[in-house]
Amino acid sequence: MRQTVFVVDDDAAMRDALAQLLETAGLRVESHADGAAFLAAFEANRPGCLLLDMAMPGMTGFEVQAALHARGLTIPIIFLTGHGDIPMAVQAVQAGAVDFLEKPIQGAALLERVQRALALDDEWRHTLGRTQAIQQRYAGLSSRERECMALAVSGLTSKEIARELGISPRTVEVHRTHVMYKMGAANMAELVNMAACCDP
Repeated sequence: MRQTVFVVDDDAAMRDALAQLLETAGLRVESHADGAAFLAAFEANRPGCLLLDMAMPGMTGFEVQAALHARGLTIPIIFLTGHGDIPMAVQAVQAGAVDFLEKPIQGAALLERVQRALALDDEWRHTLGRTQAIQQRYAGLSSRERECMALAVSGLTSKEIARELGISPRTVEVHRTHVMYKMGAANMAELVNMAACCDP
């Protein structure tokens, strides 16, 4: 799915100017006059980034950001403000924003920040997709295989796992082989990394 730059600003002239700049650069743009309209339209499967005005009637930029977090929705946010200060910028970034820009901003600089945010969204989605795939594989393990995997990635040998679970080392080896195959792990180091993505 093609990425979209979502522009949320109550100033119609600013929205139009931003949309024109971004579309001229070949980007897909969707504009909203307020946070509530954006939240009503936005879905988690839509890749892109969000250009979000800080001071708007109704929901502020911070409140839109908080609403996204509350829904478990992740999108790179670039805050735009006509009257920002350092504490405001720090608060925005600490809450997960990827950038904080003061208006007016030069078009080239804005496009650079937007492209960076879009690349970040792509990276996040790739990581999320990989994590979900690993979790699906993990869900396909039997309870005994999960036990063996947890003990193996903690550094125990097959003999130690066998003692811990009250089964034979040969059975442990069979379970370990199944775990490596089902998880798609090439080696133990890869399995350890995968384990970090799985539910305990």
